[in-house]
Amino acid sequence: MESRQENIMGTKPVNSLLVGMAVPIMLSMLVQALYNIVDSIFVSMLSENALTAVSLVFPVQNLMIAVAVGTAVGINALLSRRLGEKNYEAAERVAQNGVFVTILSFVAFAIFGIIGSKPLLATMTANAEIAKMGEEYMLICTVFSLGLFMQVTVERLLQVTGKTVYQMCSQMTGAIVNIILDPIMIFGLLGCPAMGVSGAALATVIGQFCGMFVGLAINHVKNHEVRLTFKGFRPDGRTISGIYQVGLPSIIMQSISSVMTFGMNQILIRFTETAVAVFGVYFKLQSFIFMPVFGVTNALVPIVGYNYGAQKKQRILQTVKMACIMSVSIMLIGMVIFQLAPGLLMKMFNASDTMQVIGQYALRIISLSFALAGVDIVFSSVFQAMGDGMKSLWMSVIRQLLVLLPCAYALSLTGILNVVWLSFTIAELVAFVVGILLFRRLYRQRIAPLPD
Repeated sequence: MESRQENIMGTKPVNSLLVGMAVPIMLSMLVQALYNIVDSIFVSMLSENALTAVSLVFPVQNLMIAVAVGTAVGINALLSRRLGEKNYEAAERVAQNGVFVTILSFVAFAIFGIIGSKPLLATMTANAEIAKMGEEYMLICTVFSLGLFMQVTVERLLQVTGKTVYQMCSQMTGAIVNIILDPIMIFGLLGCPAMGVSGAALATVIGQFCGMFVGLAINHVKNHEVRLTFKGFRPDGRTISGIYQVGLPSIIMQSISSVMTFGMNQILIRFTETAVAVFGVYFKLQSFIFMPVFGVTNALVPIVGYNYGAQKKQRILQTVKMACIMSVSIMLIGMVIFQLAPGLLMKMFNASDTMQVIGQYALRIISLSFALAGVDIVFSSVFQAMGDGMKSLWMSVIRQLLVLLPCAYALSLTGILNVVWLSFTIAELVAFVVGILLFRRLYRQRIAPLPD
């Protein structure tokens, strides 16, 4: 039998470990963010209505990502703790049951897409053209979402053992395939029929399947610490419960973003459909800034989880400190870009004069809160890594549901669109204060008692 090597999560110097794990994830997430932006750029070349349609479907896509990533966070947190405890049999059980619940998640969304695409788009807009394009886009993205769900899960199995370079290969494969196929399938190049927004959706799901296959192959060949075999497999209730103890709050937390996006779209569309398109563009652009931060926190989760399981207090604290420094630095760079070049950013999306005016102001105002958001994301990931997902959930609920949406609605009553964007800065400031208070409590209760 092949011997198990000591996991680098507990041995390698923390700063170099976090940077070494984070950089490949950051690069792959930057490519993913790039393909999100490129996808919208190509769609915007069709028409502003096409861009609005894709923006209206974004909450549903975000919900799928929330379930996929939230489940994977639960798998990652539980798996890293079992590896830290040297309980390899339990670790393999976590991986097997994680794949099982991932497939069940895909089936649920496929059914939802078939039944709900048309009625859902009808509630979002009275514009028949936008509704029809949105329905086509959503149906394809949901029915063929197995690639999305499985790609996320198999990448986390690589991440939890420090193999983030291989994780990068899977992510970048999916993103690059999507970028290549987008113009071909949207505009009908190289003999392919022009499919418009349906082509954009097909390019997305094909890229996800490619990433999934690469991730499965790499796990089979390279990941010997977590052996993914299903011989004699039976679902294990305790393991699934352990996954969702962290995963469910994470799913709810990230799903809140879908609720927030849906709510903001309804608030903004009362002013003009162009404002909805601007909000969609903002989400695509901010992903290019936030994705590298998520790369840092994706690396943080297995490191903190492993060292909490191994009772190594100083390594936990060093990881959190370094992650905060990296995240805030990235966000400050993003803020500078949004402040200095909002017009150039909007121009990439074929923005009309009206869209330029609305978009430039929105980007400048919202980006003022980026640095605070960087710290909030780190705190939230620490809570997840230590199996306390409810704290992450509360941060997200407070920021997006209890502060952002009510604040945006109240500001919209002024009849001035520009002041609505201030709600993002207000919400992030409140979340920052709450995050500090929750982290201090976590430290006193669970980190401080650990041996130095």
